[in-house]
Amino acid sequence: MRTHCPFTIVSLCLCVLAFLLACKSENNDDEQAALAAKEYYDHLRAGRYDAYLSGVDGYASLPDGYREELLANARQFMAQQDNEHNGIRDIRVSRAKKDTTFNCTFAYLVLCFGDSTNEEIMVPMVRNGEHWMMK
Repeated sequence: MRTHCPFTIVSLCLCVLAFLLACKSENNDDEQAALAAKEYYDHLRAGRYDAYLSGVDGYASLPDGYREELLANARQFMAQQDNEHNGIRDIRVSRAKKDTTFNCTFAYLVLCFGDSTNEEIMVPMVRNGEHWMMK
């Protein structure tokens, strides 16, 4: 009769548990990035352009003229979506994927338009302290 060393089984179980927790932590981090991207785009959809742009990494330190341009671009983008697609009806998270080459997480969102069409967009997200920001 062959017996297994209890320390080997325990060690194996601990390794598997550590691996699963590491994967869960990374997935949770990616999910947080995707949810932050959705929150910023929800602000855009609702016409809260300042709140949307506050999600851009480094936005507060940009020159006033450039910030005004970004604000005008956000308004113009939404007007275009209203004109071409009857607006954005909903925004859903599709998935998120960490990219170590670019040192960011790509959040994939689905824009659901008023004309029943959908479009998937990719939003690069970076961690700035405790917050996820759009790159």
